[in-house]
Amino acid sequence: MTATGTKTPALTYKIIAECKESKARTSLMTLPHCAVETPVFMPVGTKGSLKGLLPDQLEAMDCRILLGNTYHLGTNPGPELLKKAGGLHKFMGWDRAILTDSGGFQMVSLLSLAEIKEEGVQFKSPYDDSSCLLSPENSIQIQNSIGADIIMQLDDVVSSLTTGPRVEEAMERTIRWLDRCINAHERDDDQNIFPIVQGGLDDDLRKRCVAELVKRNVRGFAVGGISGGEAKDDFWRVVKLCSDLLPKDKPRYCMGVGFAADLVVCVALGIDMFDCVFPTRTARFGCGLVETGQINLKHRKFAKDLRPVQEGCECSTCRTYTRAYIHSIVTVETVACNLLSVHNVYYQLKLMKDIRESIKEERFPEFVQLFMKKMFEDREVPKWIKDALAAVNIKLP
Repeated sequence: MTATGTKTPALTYKIIAECKESKARTSLMTLPHCAVETPVFMPVGTKGSLKGLLPDQLEAMDCRILLGNTYHLGTNPGPELLKKAGGLHKFMGWDRAILTDSGGFQMVSLLSLAEIKEEGVQFKSPYDDSSCLLSPENSIQIQNSIGADIIMQLDDVVSSLTTGPRVEEAMERTIRWLDRCINAHERDDDQNIFPIVQGGLDDDLRKRCVAELVKRNVRGFAVGGISGGEAKDDFWRVVKLCSDLLPKDKPRYCMGVGFAADLVVCVALGIDMFDCVFPTRTARFGCGLVETGQINLKHRKFAKDLRPVQEGCECSTCRTYTRAYIHSIVTVETVACNLLSVHNVYYQLKLMKDIRESIKEERFPEFVQLFMKKMFEDREVPKWIKDALAAVNIKLP
């Protein structure tokens, strides 16, 4: 409640600064649990925890929002226990913002366990032989129990490589399921439903989907069904098309994007929010994110390297430990996963902070040019990146 007794909106979105050349913007998105500056990268805590990280380590990095997964949380620990615990925030000891995916992605990642029909998705549990139906209503009920600040509609997801009538079927069903999600939502005063734009790589289907979604009274939008193996030329064109069509005064979320170069390009194309398992997953394989891409610390060339993972990095790992130390324990001792996860998540969060500052200071194009120069210091910048940036008036040498 405000001082005047009126109810605080569940989401407010204020644009702070915009790039004069590209579509990049930085904004303040105020949610029930936290105010979040965008563009923002959301680390993924699928089951209510980030692999290799504690909530207080995330807070120390000034992480404001993370992501959980409805399908997995709904299976274990389940909505009843989450409701009894007072929601996921209290259950996992995290008092900042949370976004929950609807479980739709599991139609692709767990396709062998899923049967998709109009009623919903019939899943065979990956944990035992039980079966459950994830319907739009059930997905929202679980997310209401979780209590996330932003909840996603259940969408009909197909691989970005799928072609033919199945793509249109999924797009149309996504629109129908959105209305069922909205009707089932019982906590609109403190939880925000975001619909998801589907349509594969077909421009006309994407346009039709956006035209329908914007008719609904929602507070933000997501672009789904990409970053799944499609050609990068197709990827950026879909992102730009959807960003061009979606309302300017509401946040735009591109799902499943996490490579550093992709984040920079998508910000230039007008996207505000991102998530990906990449930083923590690559840490478990012994890789650290650096300004030139990533380094594999399992490699023997790092055995006597007394530099930090990334020189100049202020994360707790880089302030204390060397590449040589991490090399000596990587993929052997579990603490190595923690050390690299801390660094990799910090790297992503710092990248987004630097992007925001460059937009405020009216030097975003110069930031992009320098970023790409470092990232591709010993090789040519991929043509798709040059084309994508040129489409929003940023030229690379």
